[in-house]
Amino acid sequence: MVDIVWAGLKALEEYIAAHVLTCLVPAFLLAGAMVSFVSRETVLHYLGTQARKATAFPLAAGASFFVAACSCTVIPVAGGLYYGGAGIGPAFIVLWVAPAANVLALVYTASILGAKMVMARIASALLMAFVVGAVMLSLFRREERLRQPAGNVESDSASPVTSRGSVGLILLLVATLLAPNYLVQKGPYLHKVYVWAAGTILLALYAWRVKTRGEIAAWLKETWWFVRIIFPLLLLGVFIVGIIGKVIPQPWIQTWLGGNGVLASFVATMIGSISYFATMTEAPFVDTLMKLVCRPR
Repeated sequence: MVDIVWAGLKALEEYIAAHVLTCLVPAFLLAGAMVSFVSRETVLHYLGTQARKATAFPLAAGASFFVAACSCTVIPVAGGLYYGGAGIGPAFIVLWVAPAANVLALVYTASILGAKMVMARIASALLMAFVVGAVMLSLFRREERLRQPAGNVESDSASPVTSRGSVGLILLLVATLLAPNYLVQKGPYLHKVYVWAAGTILLALYAWRVKTRGEIAAWLKETWWFVRIIFPLLLLGVFIVGIIGKVIPQPWIQTWLGGNGVLASFVATMIGSISYFATMTEAPFVDTLMKLVCRPR
């Protein structure tokens, strides 16, 4: 029993030491900035029932990258979009893409599993999301016609998506998020901290220049919401993943999940369909399984 608990604590230690400061801190700040500084009204304008599907579907998928939500948290988000006037296709695309390919999950996946897994995750999430969106639109076409408001939505004017200062701030956040892991790929972890610190100082100075105190406070409030909702679940998930890696027999993993065959893919799909992961906890879980599969018996 002590060994099992120690395995979970060891996984937590490795995770906190290598990922929290240079990965999660800027990622949470970015998620808060997207909520605070991007116009929701404009997004809804382009996702409404009368919006062109060629525009609404890609826009819903693109916006979903910045909705840092797990599979349960995204339900009220998608529901709010739907009942706020968005079409059922875009709403389901957000429901599908946001937990699978949001910026927090993608960055963490890259740091754990590598860039190739990130590209595979994005491609599979987008492909299935468009299929699901099209299917839902076809099944509920009649209901969608009844939901269409009077007038032509296309002719209505929409407010700007965000201000020029906010665009610069978001771009700086993205740079601060990516720079430590891509500029420092070798050497001690402290070098990544130096890069992160330099980017964070530049970010703070820029934010102080282009945003008011009230806007910065609102941004930090949204960021804290993400932290207090996601971070405890993330720590718990990493702890459980460490325990799973200790208790699951390695021969079982290699037998049923080894290789890329139909059986292994089917078993993995069934396990995934009945499992719940807070956003980002699936990456260390997959990493643990891959290490068990690749480790010699």
